[in-house]
Parts: sequence; C-alpha cells; structure tokens
Amino acid sequence: MVDYHAANQSYQYGPSSAGNGAGGGGSMGDYMAQEDDWDRDLLLDPAWEKQQRKTFTAWCNSHLRKAGTQIENIDEDFRDGLKLMLLLEVISGERLPKPERGKMRVHKINNVNKALDFIASKGVKLVSIGAEEIVDGNAKMTLGMIWTIILRFAIQDISVEETSAKEGLLLWCQRKTAPYKNVNVQNFHISWKDGLAFNALIHRHRPELIEYDKLRKDDPVTNLNNAFEVAEKYLDIPKMLDAEDIVNTARPDEKAIMTYVSSFYHAFSGAQKAETAANRICKVLAVNQENEHLMEDYERLASDLLEWIRRTIPWLEDRVPQKTIQEMQQKLEDFRDYRRVHKPPKVQEKCQLEINFNTLQTKLRLSNRPAFMPSEGRMVSDINNCWQHLEQAEKGYEEWLLNEIRRLERLDHLAEKFRQKASIHEAWTDGKEAMLKHRDYETATLSDIKALIRKHEAFESDLAAHQDRVEQIAAIAQELNELDYYDSHNVNTRCQKICDQWDALGSLTHSRREALEKTEKQLETIDQLHLEYAKRAAPFNNWMESAMEDLQDMFIVHTIEEIEGLISAHNQFKSTLPDADREREAILAIHKEAQRIAESNHIKLSGSNPYTTVTPQIINSKWEKVQQLVPKRDHALLEEQSKQQSNEHLRRQFASQANIVGPWIQTKMEEIGRISIEMNGTLEDQLSHLKQYERSIVDYKPNLDLLEQQHQLIQEALIFDNKHTNYTMEHIRVGWEQLLTTIARTINEVENQILTRDAKGISQEQMQEFRASFNHFDKDHGGALGPEEFKACLISLGYDVENDRQGDAEFNRIMSVVDPNHSGLVTFQAFIDFMSRETTDTDTADQVIASFKVLAGDKNFITAEELRRELPPDQAEYCIARMAPYQGPDAAPGALDYKSFSTALYGESDL
Repeated sequence: MVDYHAANQSYQYGPSSAGNGAGGGGSMGDYMAQEDDWDRDLLLDPAWEKQQRKTFTAWCNSHLRKAGTQIENIDEDFRDGLKLMLLLEVISGERLPKPERGKMRVHKINNVNKALDFIASKGVKLVSIGAEEIVDGNAKMTLGMIWTIILRFAIQDISVEETSAKEGLLLWCQRKTAPYKNVNVQNFHISWKDGLAFNALIHRHRPELIEYDKLRKDDPVTNLNNAFEVAEKYLDIPKMLDAEDIVNTARPDEKAIMTYVSSFYHAFSGAQKAETAANRICKVLAVNQENEHLMEDYERLASDLLEWIRRTIPWLEDRVPQKTIQEMQQKLEDFRDYRRVHKPPKVQEKCQLEINFNTLQTKLRLSNRPAFMPSEGRMVSDINNCWQHLEQAEKGYEEWLLNEIRRLERLDHLAEKFRQKASIHEAWTDGKEAMLKHRDYETATLSDIKALIRKHEAFESDLAAHQDRVEQIAAIAQELNELDYYDSHNVNTRCQKICDQWDALGSLTHSRREALEKTEKQLETIDQLHLEYAKRAAPFNNWMESAMEDLQDMFIVHTIEEIEGLISAHNQFKSTLPDADREREAILAIHKEAQRIAESNHIKLSGSNPYTTVTPQIINSKWEKVQQLVPKRDHALLEEQSKQQSNEHLRRQFASQANIVGPWIQTKMEEIGRISIEMNGTLEDQLSHLKQYERSIVDYKPNLDLLEQQHQLIQEALIFDNKHTNYTMEHIRVGWEQLLTTIARTINEVENQILTRDAKGISQEQMQEFRASFNHFDKDHGGALGPEEFKACLISLGYDVENDRQGDAEFNRIMSVVDPNHSGLVTFQAFIDFMSRETTDTDTADQVIASFKVLAGDKNFITAEELRRELPPDQAEYCIARMAPYQGPDAAPGALDYKSFSTALYGESDL
C-alpha cells in the first residue's frame, strides 16, 4: 500500500494554481485542511451517500464521455484504476504513465497508485486514502478520493474578489442571484432546496431559457426538475441530482450541491472569454478573407494578361510571307495598330499587377501572414519573362516585316526588269529562225551571195552583241528564284524558252555560215562601203538600243548618296553623246558615199543595204528617241533627288527630336534612382514630391507623341535607317515604359512604407533613422544591402550578430525573414518590415488556438454548432468550410480540428 498520509501538512498549491488571486492559496489550503477529515460519520448517512454517488458519478461521466466511455458504479468501475487514470488525463489534459492491463490485484493496485501519485503531484495531500481501499471497493474512500479530485480540478481555481474555492463559489452564486426574489444563497445545502437558486443562475445568464416569474417557491420539485432539464438540454451540464432526494432530505449533501453548482460556474464564467475569443477570431478571419480576395484578384488579372500574351506571341512569331507588297504593307499597318492601340493598355495592366502584388505582400507581412505565392506560372517574374518574350517577338516581327517589304520591292523591280529585257530580246529574235533557215543563197547571183555572206557576218556580230542580254535575263531569273519570287514558274518558263531559242539560233547561225562559205569562192564583188556601213551601224545600233534600255530602266534608291551616284553616272553618259553623234554622222556618211558611187557609176541599187537591216532612217529614229529620253531621265532623277532630300529632312527632323527625348528619359531615370535613395522630408512629403514628379513626366507625353508622328512619317516614306541618331522609336518606347513603371513602383514603395508606419505605429523620426542607417551602409546606392552590409547595419543598431556561433545563427534567422527568396539582397521595404516587427505585437497562431479552445469548452476539437453559436454567420461558415475533421482519440461526431486550421492561417502548416 502506498502511504499518502501527511497529517501535519496542510494543502499547498502546485505550479498550475498560480492564477487563483491574492490570498487564494491560503484560503484554499485552510479549506482543504478542514476537508481532510471529511465528515466520515455523515458520509455513512444513506441519503447523503446516495446523493454523492449520483452527483460524483454524473460529474465523472461528464468528463469521461469526452474519451468515449463512462462508469455505472462508482465503487466498482474505478477498482482496476484504468478509468480513474483516464478521468485524470481528461480533466488535466496531461498524459499519465502507461497503465498495466493485467487482471491480477497487483496490476490494479499499481494502476491506482499511478493515479494517486498524479493527484499528489498536483499538491494534494491524500489522508487515509490508499490504493488497496480503492481496489477493494471501499465506498467511503472512493467517494472521498473523487471529492478530492473535484476540489482540485473543478473548485480550486474558482476565484472571486480574492476569495477562492468554496468561499469564491458561494460569493459568485450570491452575486448572480441577488436581484431575484425568494432567493437567498447562504450555503450549499438548504439554500438550494426550493430550486429557485438554480433557475435564477440560468436565467441570469440565459434569460431566454427560463420563465422565472412563473416559478413558485412552494413547488420545489417542479423548480428543481426544470433547472436540471434546461441545464442538461441547453448548457451541456449533466443531471447530477434528483429533485426528490433534495426535497426529502432535511439538509442536502453539501459536496453534491457544490459539485453541481461548480458546473454552472464553469459553463457561464467562460461567456466573456468566448466573446473575446470570437472577436479575435473575427478580426483574424476578416484580414484573411480580405487577403484571399486580393489573391483571387491577382490570379485573375495575371491569368488574363498571360492569356493575352499567349495569344499575341504566335501572331508576332508568324513569318509566313505574302506574295505582294500591298499585302505586306497591310501586315505592317496591323502591327502599327497593335503598337498604338492594343499594347499600351496591357503595359498599364502589367504595371498595376506589380503594384497590387507588392501591396498584397505588404499587407500580409503587416498581418503576420506568410508571403503570397501565386499559382505556378503566375509569379511576377513569370509575367516579366513572358513579357520579355513578347517584346523579343515584337522586335523580330517588325524587323522581319521591314526586310520582307524590302525583298518584295527588289523582287518587283527585278521582275519588271526581266520582263523588259525579255520583251526586247523576244522582239529582236522574232523571225530570226526563219531568216537563218531561208535557202535564198541557192538562186542568188554572185553579188547576192557576197551580200548574203556580209549580211550573215553582220548578223553574227549582232548575235554576239545580244549575248550579254541573254546572260542578264538568265541571271535575273536565277536571282528571282533565289529570292523566292511568287511567279517564279512563269519566269522560269519564259527564261527557258529564251535560252532554248538562243541555242537554236546559235546552231542555225553556224549551219548557215557553213553554207554561205561553201559558195563564197564564187563571189567576187563586194560593196566595201555597204559592208563597212553594216559593220559600224550594227554596234552603234546596239549601243543606242542599250542606251534607250538604260534610259528607260527603273531604279530604286534609299539614300541621297545613291541618287547622286545615279545622277553622276547619267551625266557621264551625257558627256559621251557628242562622240556618239560624230559616230552617227560618220556611219551616215558611209551610206551617202555608197549612194554617190552607185549613182556616179549608174548602179541601180535595190534601195536597201544588202548587209544590214539597220537603215539610216532607223539610226536617225533611234538617235532621236535617245535625244528625247535623256531629258525624261533628267526629270525622273531630279524628282527622285527631291524625294531623297525630303527623306533626309525627315531623318534629321526625327533625329533632332529623338536626341532630345532619349537623353531626357535617361536623365529622369537617373533622377528617380537618386530620389529613391535620398528620400528627404516626411514620407507624405516624399509621396507628394514623387507624384508631382510623376505628373511632370506625364506632361512630357506630347513630346513623345510628336516623335511618334515623325516616326509615322518616316515609316510611310519607307525610310529604314537614320545615321543622324542612335535612338530608334523602339528604344524611346521601351525607355518611356520603363520610366513610367519605375516612378509608379517608387510611389508604391513609399505608399507601402506609409502603410507599414501607420500599421506598426512607427514615428517619423524612427522612419528617418531607419532610412539614414540603411543609406549609410548602402555604399553603391543600389537601394539594397548585401549580407555583409546588412550585418554591419544590424550591429550599428545594437543587434548581437557578431562572427560567433550564436551571432551567426541569429543573423541567419534574420536573413530568412528579410530575404525569404534567398536573393542575397535586403531591400529597404524588407528592412522596414523587419524593424517594425521587432517593436510591435501581432496576433499569433497560439493565441488563435487558445481562443478556439475557449469556444470549444476546453475540448481539443470544436463542432459546427459551437462555431455558428459563437461567431458571425459568414465567418462561422468560413471556418467550417476550411477546418479538417478532428482525428484525435477523443473525437466526437462532427468534430473539427481548429489547431491545424489556426496554424495554417499563419503559414505554419498546410490548410
């Protein structure tokens, strides 16, 4: 038998009883000393024993049901010590040593001793109560032990105005029932016999449950049963007494009454705690709901922007060329419309999305919540990467459009040049095959044969002169194929026809020459003058045809230097005209000399030169045509020169404006960086100054619009380069967008600092001190501190983060707070958040868990009914929807786990 006797020692409080109020320990100790000798003779009174048995049994079951069990007979059910140990674990919330499961007496004694040891560890001195008496079913000892447990765990902690235990509970009852008629609580026996005191306690706290005015003092049984039934049904207080036992007993058992009344105290004294806990939970849930709305808005906006980028990039990456320059021009116009109309709103959405993200993160930090992590692929960095991909595709698309337009222009020029040369060649070859196949030499005279030989020689000379043109036609066709000309099939067909015909002409020419040479020996007289005329007229005629072809040739230039080169070449050509004119006169003189000789010798000519088809009339006609084409060419070149001069003016005009706007944007970017570092005056002054600065930037927008107009004129004039400036319109646009984004981001940072200052109660002087410390160690003025710079700053502020094991651990902890992404940099906003957290108090997960435990009546779980009763409807439903089912050993139907829910609110585990 374990000895618990200590008759000469009074009851002392354990560590868990420190909250009983001043003087509580002494009064409770005195009371317990009186109870050490607990009316053993009276306990044998059958009426009192019956009341104690029923009350103590009901009290024990009110706790054991939390563990899913109960007792039927208080003498028998505690004999093996198992349910006794379970009862102590439930009411104390602590784990006792593992019980022994054997059926032998020694096992039962050991289990009961473990329970008695635990009671003794709580500062309770058990007098004359041993494990053997409990195992033997000694009713007196068992009831005494249960009463000691009730005193320690249900009544000891009651404290009202420096009175505790029995006196505190009595004072509480007197205070609560004072306003009610026919109620005068002076003790815990006869003052409760008529039942009015029980009904008054209920009505005082829950007036809707009791119609007190209808109760009669002369009907105690009805009054008692009414109070017991209402308490059991609505207050979850089990029925521990029988109305008839109380009424039929002269002096009801005091211990039974006290046990039952203490249940009312515990049920009602937590009302204020529940209200406070509900308010705390409401506050936390309201913040969480607002943050969730902000997160949903961010996800929606990010999804919309990413979807727009996803739809736009394939369009910008489409490199399918069009067949005509008009179709490509339409693509370019569509691209300009995208730049002017569709993209600017998306730039604003992207900037606003970053601002909303930063604001949300600031609110989460201020409310001690974990940082918001968007769903996969929707981080700000992901959006920036997609945006960069969009801009790269945009730049590549514009370059491709311009290159494609240049290619189509060259293709059109080459195709027209091919058609001109092919038409000239086809006109020249018309009838040549028939001529070469003609067998006129068979019936010709000797002079005719000689003439035919000379004529054939002239033709061969003409044929050789046209070789260059055929090669040019083939070269142009080849280039059109290499440039993927859309009508390459027809070009190739026509070119092949010309080449085949040229080969046929060469073969026929060779065959005819052989035939003429065969009969040449029979020819004696040749008109040397006609021959000389033919030989000189043919190349001169070819020169004139080439000249006419060059004078009518189309040209395309892009710079003033190119057109000046063409004008120079044309002037050089005009300088050769006097020599050509003298050659023409010499050729015509040969023809006149032949006519003069024929007339002087009475020779009858056929009227045409037998050796050539180029007559003086043809030479004069073509010469006149050349003379007409020269001034036309002059006019065309001068018009093009004027156009290029106009283009040069547009280049210089754009360059002049771009060379002003570009440096202005760069200067403003540098000034914003300097302002964000210096930050003089109060945060409101800084915010006002930045917004004024933002307005000055927005007011500069007309200069950018003017530059856009000038750029539009340049693109309409198809000007592709500008040597007068290093700035392109794309550079200006990107710089402008970066400028607007930077000033907006800087304003947002100051607004977040104001939000942090106001939420955390930081004074202006503290904020300036934080800024001065941060700037002092920000040596490169980059707006962020490296790890070593941040450590030096912390040391200057009095933090013990020196280079030892403890200092390094503290510094690593701080770095994990200010740099959760491990970027290696600490921004000023993260620095402010850290300093503000060091000096302010916020709600914690443990506080919220404690609040839920109050609402749950000290249970490890809570029910939906309790949440709906204690919280506003919307927040109660919010908790119910998010709380996981409770899985503990004491789980009841519908039990919800408020601990994991509370820790999830603060990011300490997954919800």
